[in-house]
Order: sequence, then C-alpha cells, then structure tokens
Amino acid sequence: MDDKATLHRYLRTRRADLLAKLDGLSEYDARRPLTPTGTNLLGLVKHVASVEAGYFGEVFGRPAGLDLPWFAEDAEPDADLWAAPGETREQIVELHRSAAAHSDATIEELALDEPGVVSWWPEERRHVTLHQILVHMCVETAHHLGHADILRELIDGSAGQRPGDANLSDRSPEGWAVHRARIEAAAVAAEALSAGR
Repeated sequence: MDDKATLHRYLRTRRADLLAKLDGLSEYDARRPLTPTGTNLLGLVKHVASVEAGYFGEVFGRPAGLDLPWFAEDAEPDADLWAAPGETREQIVELHRSAAAHSDATIEELALDEPGVVSWWPEERRHVTLHQILVHMCVETAHHLGHADILRELIDGSAGQRPGDANLSDRSPEGWAVHRARIEAAAVAAEALSAGR
C-alpha cells in the first residue's frame, strides 16, 4: 500500500469511528454539551465534516458545493460546533457523508504532491500539497474523535472504538470502579506529598 492509500485508509477509519459515536443515542445525548465550552458529539461531526469540505475542496480549487452557512462572515462564532434545533441529526450525518465523498474524489484524483492554497492560513504556511492536507485531516479527525471518545464515555460509559475493543482492559463495571478509585487515591496521595514538600 502506498503512502496516499495508507493515509486515506486512516482517514476513512477515523471518520467511521467518529460517526459511530452517535449510534444508539437520543437526540438530547447526541447534542448536549458536556464541557464548559459546549463540546458535544453532533457538533464534532458537523465541525469535522465542514472543515474537511474546505480542506479537500477550496484548497485545491474543487469546491464541494455544500451549504455551510455557519462559515459565513456574519455567522455566530462556533456555529459549526453545535446543532441548532432545526438541524437534524440526519442532515448532519448526510453532510459528513457528502463531505467525505467529495474528499475521497479529490484524494483519488490528485497526486500527493498536488499543490493547493489554504487561504485562511498565514501567508508563510498557506501553500500546501495534498500530502500535507491528508496528514492534517487525519490528525484533525483523530483529535476530535478523542474528544468524542470521552464524551460518549461520560454519556453512557461506552469506551473504545467498538464493543470488545482490544485496546481496553477487560474489566467489569465494578472492576473499572475499583481501578478509578485506585487512580483517585494515587492523585490524592500525590497532592498530599506535594503539599508536604
């Protein structure tokens, strides 16, 4: 597998993992903010889809043709990071799929050294290649998938990329509670040691 195919495979996998974080959730749980800055699952999907459309679209002179009003100059700040009541989950998931399909076409049709221009980046960094943008979007998607992992665990305790994820220790809910208590005790003990220095 060549470099482009490897990066594309990683991007596709992270996209699917991000969408899977919505599976089985109520409208409320998919949308509710779980951090002081309002981070929420459906907003992460909307954001990743929106920026992917720009990076694999405008950057290479191949606009995706998607309606992204939250990026208009007069849009509310951070409107791409949450879903308004009138925006359905289905619309946002379809946006994600459409952006991904457009990106996939760009990736498949262009060479890794294809030049592009990221007009919203500083002048000294805005001239890029498809390779750079593929790496950028793999990192961007994985970054937000990490957020989604934590949010989903806070919502219903689901952890890992899928049920039975081999990257997680095989513990019962009670075993996780004991493990968490041990970590909490270590943090308290370290704080006490630090205060006594």
